Amino acid sequence: MTTSAAGQQPLIPQPPGTVTALRQALAQIAPASLPAFTRELDQAADQSRQGADLAPLRRFVAQWAVYVHVQRQPRLASELRHWEESAATADATEARRAATEIGRILGEAHAALSAPPR
Repeated sequence: MTTSAAGQQPLIPQPPGTVTALRQALAQIAPASLPAFTRELDQAADQSRQGADLAPLRRFVAQWAVYVHVQRQPRLASELRHWEESAATADATEARRAATEIGRILGEAHAALSAPPR
């Protein structure tokens, strides 16, 4: 799948929430993020081993699934980057607005990923 002229269509379908599928998706849509993905995966795996708990790995997969969900939609990814930059350089009022918009985008992504498939 490619993006339409209006940027409405996702670049790729949302991959399953597995480490392998997310890594493959990132290689296609955001290869520059692969080093961070690998570093954070190693950290989550270490935390899971130390605590004999899968929660760190589950959080890792959930976080990166949201990242892929956003990045596979060029217009949404651009909007998120805009608000992230605004939050870093704006006055307090604009930074609060940026934080609200970032929260909205990420909240919608989390909701979309936890909704049952149609």
